[in-house]
Amino acid sequence: MPPFRYVQMMSQNAERRTQNAERRTQNAERRTCFVIIINNWRTGLLRLLFILQALVLLTSCSESPTLSVVHLSGQTMGTTYNVKYVVANQDEVISGLQEALDKRLFEINKLMSTYDTTSELSRFNQYRYTNEYAISAETHEVLEEAIRLGKLSNNVLDITVGPLVNLWGFGPTKRPEVTPSEAELAEVRQYIGLDKIQVNGNTISKSHPLVYVDLSTIAKGYAVDELARMMEARKVANYLVEIGGEMRVKGERGDGSQWLIAIEKPVSSERAIQKIVSIGDNAIATSGDYRNYYEQDGVRYSHLIDPRTGKPIQHNLVATTVVHPSSMTADGLATALMILGWDESIKLAEQNNLAVFLIKKTDTGFEEYASPQFDATVKIKQ
Repeated sequence: MPPFRYVQMMSQNAERRTQNAERRTQNAERRTCFVIIINNWRTGLLRLLFILQALVLLTSCSESPTLSVVHLSGQTMGTTYNVKYVVANQDEVISGLQEALDKRLFEINKLMSTYDTTSELSRFNQYRYTNEYAISAETHEVLEEAIRLGKLSNNVLDITVGPLVNLWGFGPTKRPEVTPSEAELAEVRQYIGLDKIQVNGNTISKSHPLVYVDLSTIAKGYAVDELARMMEARKVANYLVEIGGEMRVKGERGDGSQWLIAIEKPVSSERAIQKIVSIGDNAIATSGDYRNYYEQDGVRYSHLIDPRTGKPIQHNLVATTVVHPSSMTADGLATALMILGWDESIKLAEQNNLAVFLIKKTDTGFEEYASPQFDATVKIKQ
């Protein structure tokens, strides 16, 4: 589901945060546990299909945790990240982890950010030729998954759709005085589509000089997977990794219970919880259009653009949640399902055995759908 803005972390700040995290581990007597709210709020103010934030709440528990939870946090990709892991004692606190996480996030930004004009992806977007352009193995991996998910979803997950998003007023430019004309849409659509790019090994090429690739719908999930990989490499058995609402968890909290995740109710007037779930050793991602939209002449325009029409979606599906072992895959699928709509999303989920939870708006309220794989994977707490 997000372009990035790079926020450099000074080494002395990283050291201070590590020291603060170590002090937190000495406070095991607190009677608290973590409930993480997945927030569907996506905004065009920061740019294309960008998830603004995720909220991490503390709620009281009936039992004191037997182990401590180290909490590391910082800024990245125009949002925040949180990493929590369980330790039995002070000796298990990982020295230098904060600095290592910041370094890896900086590296990913330098490859895939569209806010950093010197990043690898930005340089490709500025490249006005159609011959092959060399890319890193990491960017190649994310591109390949984005293209795979695009094909899986009838091409609605389209990493070249950015110019259309901008045309409708959800990019870095201001909202248009009037909605785009059919002629304007037709002009931009000449260089929109997955068929306009080719990825071959360590190179990518474009069939039109103005093709623009934006990995914001999937690269944040990739970053979550990379931080999780770092935790695995350090033999951490119980952790949570979250960046701007995209999340992956493994194991248990300090009190031995499952990590609890709250799916937000799809209403723009307040913040409320639809479901509280535990997802096992998986990732979870959500998408919704009930916060980031505008109205003009009595018509509601969503920030989610269907590349098949070149226009904002017009259906009653308001929120999607995907649970998957890969945060990158869950990230992309959640956006794809939102664009597809209710019926097509159900069909895609059941044909591909996907763990999917959907909410649509009805005349009397909301209707829910949970795929068979979702029911088999997820435990509902509320």
